[in-house]
This record gives sequence, C-alpha cells and structure tokens, in this order.
Amino acid sequence: MEKRSFDKLGVESSLLGFGCMRFPLDEDGNINEKEAEKMIDYAIEKGVTYIDTAYPYHNGDSEPFVGRVLKKYDRNSYTLATKLPIWEVDSQQKAREVFESQLKRLDVEYVDFYLLHALDQEKWDKVLKYHIIELCEELRKEGKIKYLGFSFHDEFQVFDKIIHHYPWDFCQLQLNYMDMNIQAGQKGVDLANELGIPLVVMEPIKGGSLATLPDDVTQMFKNYNTETTLASWALRYVGTLPGVKVILSGMSTFEQVQDNLKTFENYQNLSKEELNIVLKVADTLHSRTKNGCTGCGYCMPCPFGVDIPANFRYWNNCFVYDDAKKFKDRYQSLKDEAKASQCKQCGACEKMCPQQLPIREDLKKVVEDMSE
Repeated sequence: MEKRSFDKLGVESSLLGFGCMRFPLDEDGNINEKEAEKMIDYAIEKGVTYIDTAYPYHNGDSEPFVGRVLKKYDRNSYTLATKLPIWEVDSQQKAREVFESQLKRLDVEYVDFYLLHALDQEKWDKVLKYHIIELCEELRKEGKIKYLGFSFHDEFQVFDKIIHHYPWDFCQLQLNYMDMNIQAGQKGVDLANELGIPLVVMEPIKGGSLATLPDDVTQMFKNYNTETTLASWALRYVGTLPGVKVILSGMSTFEQVQDNLKTFENYQNLSKEELNIVLKVADTLHSRTKNGCTGCGYCMPCPFGVDIPANFRYWNNCFVYDDAKKFKDRYQSLKDEAKASQCKQCGACEKMCPQQLPIREDLKKVVEDMSE
C-alpha cells in the first residue's frame, strides 16, 4: 500500500482513504452493514489506514456504524476523520454539543483529523461569528482532536481567504481531472502547496462518473493500456498532483474496493504521456457535460420530493455518455413526484449546493431535454 507522510504533523497515512459516504444499501435504503463491514475490513487488511466519515452521511448512520466496525481494531492502527456540520451550528455551545455527540456516535475518545465541513462563504461567516476555530483549539488542548482542517466547496476567492486565515494542518478539496477549473481547483492546489498545507482529495472519480465512460473515450485509455481501469486513471491523476497525501474513495461495492487497492498496492504517478491522455479525455468530456452535479446529495431533501441528483445524473449521462435511450428510460422510471417537472422553484436546494449550481434553471432544462 502506497504511504505518504504529513511531514509537519509527523504522521503517515495510506494514500488511499476509505470514504464512508457511499456504502452499499439494503432494500430499505439503509447501510448494508454486513457487506460494508466486509469492505472496510478488507481495505484495512490491505493497508488502508485513513477512514473518513461525517455527521450527515447516510442520514446520520455512517458515524455510529463506522464506530462499531473500528472497535475491533487498535485505536493507534488507523486515523479517523469526521466533520463538524456548520449548518447545524448557531452558537459555540451548539458546536461543542455536536462534537461531543460525534465522539459518542463513533465511540472514541478523540478524532485524528477534524474538519469544518463543506465551507463556503456563508458557512465561513458562521465559523467566524461563533468562534468555531477557537473552540477547536480548546478541543485540541483537551486531547479530543489532533489535527484541524476544512473541506471546501466554493470559488477560489473564498478559499484564498479561508486558507490564509489560520495555520491549518490540512485541507480537503474536490479534485479530479474534470474539475480542475472549478471551486478551488488547480489554483487551490498551488496555493496550498505554497503555504505548506497538505491536501486530502475528495471526489477523485467524480461520484463514480469517471469509472464508466463512452466507448470512444474509453478507447483513448485502452489504446495506451488495455488492463488499467478507468477508475485507476482518475485516482492516479489526483495522486500525481503535488501535496496530495490522501485520496478518498467512496466505495459502494466490494469490487470497487478490490480495484482501488490494486491501484494503490502498485502505485505509480502518471507519466507525462499518460497525463496528456487524461487531459485529452477531460477536454472531450467537457464538451458534452450539461452541468457539474457530483451527486453529493447536499441539496436534499427537496421540500416537494424532487430527486435532484437523480434528475441531473440521468440528464448529464444522456449527453456525456451518448446513450439517450438508456438514460431517458431511467429518467422516466423515476416516481412522478421525484421528476424535475415537480420543481416549484423555491430555491432551498441552491442554498445547500456545494457546486453553486443554478439548480432551478437546470431542472427546467431537464424537463425539456428528457421529455423530447
């Protein structure tokens, strides 16, 4: 297993981190705990040491489940990351209460990597207003957190402001070969490296979108190497970026765990020739994409029942993957109340969207394109 060092922190981590946001589900939509535990156990057995969860993942079930699974392991054998949901905070006291509840849910005495979750300008204003960083410093002195960082979803100007405000131990960015010109992107990578702040990467495969590509695009990779999977290309791309210490993969099947482990057990950065292939693929796909939804689900639930991520997934895939029949059929299989046509233009979703997408306008386009 490829390891990388957070030099200033004096800690080493597996380059592959297990993201606990997309566990397999049972018939009722809950975590399939038997299968998910099997996946975590296998990843740890093969050398994964960085486990990443968060307060809202799986409707709040991820932290308690992860805590139960990790209880069988020596606490010093893994590093645990979770995140403070800033949108739940209306005072410093409330933030402490949420944090203490997270320790109980995880059944641990401390968290290794603690993040202020999904910062944008609005959430950053709350961090400052309620002195959340000062609280985290207190928690650090109490031995309840080791390293303080943040995950980020906004424009570079906001990232620039946040990263200069405090000597962060690390930061977590959405990076993949399709997203280097949005949010913090490449400029964020460069700035973090300039300031000596280690990077943790989320969405390296763009919510799974980069694991399955149209035949013509797939062939661009296969012409170079017939054995390497599309997911492996995406993971190695972000691993090649300077300053990256952990790459989080939200694995949903045991097969995905196996494939990712294969990449990191024999890991190599992309060569210059391989990098050029990836950039050519990115240019090709960019020309087909309708919007940048990653399916993170922060926009949900919709007050009127619209399944926003599913609508955008089928809409984007229809064009990016050049398969109108397949994805229009999937769109039509949605329940009537879940379709884009039920959007009432209230705007609640746009306030929560990490990508700051014009969701209401795009849902109108979904109705037009997917009904033709």
